[in-house]
Amino acid sequence: MAPALVSRLILASASPRRKELLAQLGVDFDVIRAEVIEYEAADADPREMVRHNAALKADWVAARHPQATVIGADTTVFVDQTVLNKPKDGAEARAMLRLLSGRSHTVFTGLAIRRACDGLSVDRGVASEVTFKRIDDAVIELYLSRVHTLDKAGGYAIQEENELIVAGFTGSLTNIVGLPLDEMKQILTQAGLTR
Repeated sequence: MAPALVSRLILASASPRRKELLAQLGVDFDVIRAEVIEYEAADADPREMVRHNAALKADWVAARHPQATVIGADTTVFVDQTVLNKPKDGAEARAMLRLLSGRSHTVFTGLAIRRACDGLSVDRGVASEVTFKRIDDAVIELYLSRVHTLDKAGGYAIQEENELIVAGFTGSLTNIVGLPLDEMKQILTQAGLTR
């Protein structure tokens, strides 16, 4: 039986992966895309950047739906002191995959929960580590032919064709996909959003 929500829940994200993940918690929610410009700089502190962007999304939607509880999230990949956001084209996706080949990197997600009517404000950051196999250009081309990567931080999706590129990971798999469910569940419970 799905938990009963205390107030309307809104996911402030157009990401189909976040929608699928949140649905796994068995809660009813609506999706409203936040019309904001995210901060995405290659030299940003990844922890601060994802928290900032998650809060930006949640705040924008919460201001327009003050009675609702709003979830904002943002995910990025970090390697070599560089933030890898969504690639702008195939060439950039290829460059990202070459950079990640044979190495470990960190996936950071920022979570922000807002409810304007009573001032509820929760922020959380989650990190996971992913190690890539050594991959050559032929594997990269095969991967890119099978997976649409332009809307994914780091130019890859761990939930798709991962046997081609991923050697292993530590931490939350759902964080790497884009919405850490254990932390999400804890926040919803601690904030009194489910009963």
